Amino acid sequence: MFIFNKFIVKETQMILDLLFPNRCIHCNRIIDSDVLVCNVCFEQIHFTHFEFSAENNLKEKCKLLFPIENAFALMQFEQENLSRKIIHELKYRSREKTGKVLANWVTDRLDFKNAKPDLLLSVPLHPKKEKERGYNQLHLFAKTLSEHYKIPHEKDLMKRNHYSKAQALRDKKDRLEIENTFSLTKNISDQHILLIDDVFTTGNTLSTIAWEILKGENNKVSVLVMAMDE
Repeated sequence: MFIFNKFIVKETQMILDLLFPNRCIHCNRIIDSDVLVCNVCFEQIHFTHFEFSAENNLKEKCKLLFPIENAFALMQFEQENLSRKIIHELKYRSREKTGKVLANWVTDRLDFKNAKPDLLLSVPLHPKKEKERGYNQLHLFAKTLSEHYKIPHEKDLMKRNHYSKAQALRDKKDRLEIENTFSLTKNISDQHILLIDDVFTTGNTLSTIAWEILKGENNKVSVLVMAMDE
């Protein structure tokens, strides 16, 4: 029965691929079902080439807000570039699987070396926001990283206490005001936590969470984001 069901699923997917082929989100060219962009458009993505344990622009920005160990950003989040379109596909167009693709791009580029974190913590959505979107855009991303690097992902360790509109719908002045607060669901200590978010803009969200974590004895914080806004 299991083999039969697996066959049905495979056949159904083949039919869907024929009727509704996957297309590059940038140029609309037909591409394989498990990728986001064609090879030509892939070359247009502005990857940062940061080293996790070295000094970089993201780490410098975080230092102004909270004590940080290391930092990594996958892409530059510039106006009208492809990375912005990719993030918007993930967050606002119900393409949750984009998170897995992005995670695979990270694993191709990120080596923790001797600074491997103890725990992965993705920024939580308010339950109302998660219900509206249908998923947390960071969970599949973090889960894929967790499986690759063999680091536990504690998606319920932090909760968001207040509901607010999406960052993309708020102007820069609004984002400078910290309206959302976070709290830990359990006490932690002696942990090196890797905070995961989609885009680093002002850094206020990550800073709020980081200071909650740093209340625990001997905790350390590092940061990983899909993209970094200049």
